[in-house]
Order: sequence, then structure tokens, then C-alpha cells
Amino acid sequence: MPITSDVLVVGGGLAGITAALSAAREGVDVRLVSHKQSTLQQASGLVDALGYLPPTDADTTDRTATPTAGRTGVQDRPDPEGPMVDPFEAIDRLPDSHPYRLVGPDALREGLTLFDTAVDGYQGGHTERNALLPTYDGTVKPTARYPDSVAAGLASDERPMLIVGFRSLSAFDARVVGDRLAAAGVPFPVTGAEITFPAAFREDAAITRFARALDIDESVDGTPAREALAERVRPKLDTVLGGADRVGFPAFLGDDEAPAVRAELSDRLGADIFEIPMGPPSLPGLRLADRLYTALDDANVRYETGNPVIGKRLANGGDGRVESLLVDRNGTEVPYAADGVVLATGGLVGKGIDSDREGVSEPVLDCHVPHPEERYEWHVDDAFGNQPYARFGVRADSRLRPLGPDGTVQFPNVRVAGATLGGADVAREKSASGVSLATGLVAGREAAAEVSSWLTYTTLTTLTTLTTTSLSRVCHLAAVTTNRQCIGPSISQPTTISTRVSPPPQRSLPQMPPRRRQVRPSPTVAPRRLRERS
Repeated sequence: MPITSDVLVVGGGLAGITAALSAAREGVDVRLVSHKQSTLQQASGLVDALGYLPPTDADTTDRTATPTAGRTGVQDRPDPEGPMVDPFEAIDRLPDSHPYRLVGPDALREGLTLFDTAVDGYQGGHTERNALLPTYDGTVKPTARYPDSVAAGLASDERPMLIVGFRSLSAFDARVVGDRLAAAGVPFPVTGAEITFPAAFREDAAITRFARALDIDESVDGTPAREALAERVRPKLDTVLGGADRVGFPAFLGDDEAPAVRAELSDRLGADIFEIPMGPPSLPGLRLADRLYTALDDANVRYETGNPVIGKRLANGGDGRVESLLVDRNGTEVPYAADGVVLATGGLVGKGIDSDREGVSEPVLDCHVPHPEERYEWHVDDAFGNQPYARFGVRADSRLRPLGPDGTVQFPNVRVAGATLGGADVAREKSASGVSLATGLVAGREAAAEVSSWLTYTTLTTLTTLTTTSLSRVCHLAAVTTNRQCIGPSISQPTTISTRVSPPPQRSLPQMPPRRRQVRPSPTVAPRRLRERS
């Protein structure tokens, strides 16, 4: 017997979670399934909208402008335009196939608003402009939303800055970060300094070990870890011209108690404290994942991880509607039935798009992925060039329905979101989070509309049949009583009354017991039906 829901979301990243929240706001029953842990733990925790605009128009008279020209050298490679001040202003200049062009700038605005509503502890919602923040390699990054923990590091702030690194953390070189920021022309004095962490950890200790020591304020030779850390940093404050008014650390200043850790360090040093996001495992990314899954709980979205989707069943009728997805649960093939499906399994990095010597494919539903037949046309040798494979993904229409090779809709009740969609080089554009939010919002809403459309049609059809049958019974009784012929519908062959409602494509419904749905309002993301009544 199938496990049923109104909307089924496949994928536990930002796009999948956004789609689930968006659908739940429409008042439908939502389930999210994910094969692996969310890739959010590998992300910086920053929410980018559109930071750069890579050149996309090739000069057909110049061989160096063709997709594979990078093999001949990189000296003429044009730099992307940016950093963009206003990400919305640049959307109209993106290629027509870009996800932003499919859903429009308002979808990005609404997606960011949904994020602001669902997730606390983030800033940037007061403006449509990008903020600039330092990174662990010494560059500045444009972003639309950023956690409280990094806010004091804004590059638009002219206060002197100290960057603190640790000898046991080789992935973060504070002096290099400081030198590169200064060379980039930031409007404040900045210096990097290296210290030893107060506790004696192994050379290969994970950042979570540092975070835990600060979380519990672990004793270091009789001194609490936070106090001991502040004592190590204090002598470095005056190495910055004018004295440091703010101090940046690698992003490991606590996990569960991160705000308290920053507050105590700030009090002890007399300076604002901020974190600089690092590579995976990323504590800001883990914190964001926790907040998003809390939002799913608040919205009554059921979710499960560790069970891969291994196949699909199509509905009868030949229109391509997906009736159910087959999920591997401990070796057992279990069908998950839903009226609307959202595919948000990620791109090439997340294995939502796969490739081998035979070609590029989408492994869950076998959606069509356009790509050159010649494998040598998939990439260029310039690692930082315009890589064709970076834009590989499922092609979709404006409603995010997947399109087949002939341009027709493959699966009418499926929507595609996030990196599974093609057309965007999110790494060069700094647009990954924004694409996930914008397309996730639209995909979830569209999937919920599939439920509403089907319920409306079946309800009207049922009412029509019941009404016609009731009229036929009345007419039959009258004929019997008056011994006259009944002119009208008979009991055994009720007439179907014509309606103006266009039916959805024909489908066969699985035989199953009635669902018992529990709908309760959420303090953060309430279903639309409940909000409208309040």
C-alpha cells in the first residue's frame, strides 16, 4: 500500500526545503524525502542572490570565444561583471534559459521573504542590495542574507579590523586574509595575527572540537576557554592601525551557544566579534540546516533521510503523470504516492545530475538533460573559464515542468527546482542560494496547485454525478406514482451534466484508505487557509 501525501518533495537541500515550506503554506499535506544528508553542512551559511554576471555572449568570429576555447590559453578570458550592487537589476541580462528568467525577479523577492519568515538570526532583509563580506581566502563576497555571527565583518564598515588565526588550523591563514583584504582596497585598516588556541588539541582536530570547547566553556589549566581565548587575543588588538574595533575569527565560535560565546568575547575584548565562514564542515551551514529543519517541523512537513528514490510509476492514460515514486527502505521497494512532485536533488555536485561516458542524465525520473554529444565539448581547460558542464541540468518551462527532447512537458505533475535545473553557472554567478529559493518557492506553489486542481475537478465531478442521480431517482418515483413515463435520466444511466471546468489529464487513483490529515497552525509558517481565516 502506498505512503500517500498531497505533495512529495525529493531532496533535502535549500531548494527542497523551500519547496516544502512553499507548498505547506498553500494548506496541503507535504512530505520530504532525501537520500543523503543535506549539502547545507558544506555551505558557507551565506545566502547569495546574484553576485556576478559572467559574460555569456560569444563572438562567433573569434575562436577564443567558443565553448572549448580555454584549451588554447586563458590570457584573453573576460572577467565576470561585478560584484553586483543590485542583484535584481541584472536578472534581465541573464540568458533566457537561466532559472531566474524562467520564474522572474519577483520569485526571488518572495523566496527571500519566505527565508526571512522561516529562519531567524539572519540579516539583510532591510534592502535589496548585496552586502560585501570577507571570506577565508581574503576576498570579499556579495551576498543577500547573512547570519548575525558575520554581521560585524561587513566590508562597508570603516572600523579597523583584526583577523585572528590559529596555528593548529592550517586551512585559515589570518595574515594572508588580512593582506589580501588590504590589497583589495577595503575602506578600513586590517591586520591578520596568528595565535595558539588555549586548549591543547590534536593537530587534525575538527572545528567542531573547537566549537564544543567554547560552547561548554571548557576549563583550560583552570581558566574557562572563553576567558583564556580573550587573553590570547587582547595583545594583538593594537597591531591594527588605530586599534581594532572588531575582531574576526574562523567560524567555530560555538555551536549551540554561539551567541553567548561571541557576546562574552566582545565584552572581554571591548570589540565587536564576527565569524568568517570556512569550507566544509561549515558550522554556519550546519546552524542554517538546523533552523530550516525546525521550520519544516513548524510547518507540519514530514521528512525522512537515508532512503533513496529508485524508480517511478506513471498513471494510466499515457499523459506522463507520475503516480508514485519508489523508495528503497532497507531493501524494500515502497511506493510514495502524491498528486504533485518536486524534484530538487541537486546538480552535478550533489549527484542530482549524473554523467558517464554515455552522456548526462537525471537519475531519479530520467528527465531529459540537454548536453553536447561530444564529451570534449562539456568542458574547457581553463578551470575558471566558462565551463559548459556548469550549466548542465534539466530544462523546464515557466512553470518549472521538465521538458523532453522535443520541448514538450515530460511529467505534467512534476516541478524541478534548485541546482537540478540547468542554465545557471551558480559558482561563478554566486547565485546558488537565490536560485534555490526562487525556484523552490515556485515549484512548491505549483505542486500544491496540482493538488488543488485535481481536488476541484474530482469534487465537481462527484457532485455532478450525485446531483444527476438524485434527480433521476425523484423522476423515477414520480413516474411510478403517477403511472406516467419519466422523461429524463434513468437510475441506471445518469446523465452527465456539462461543466465549464476543464478536467486534468486522465489518471488512475491508487486504491487506499482515506487519509487522516492533521492540520495545525504554525507560529512561523502557517498554511494559507489558516492565515486567511485568522
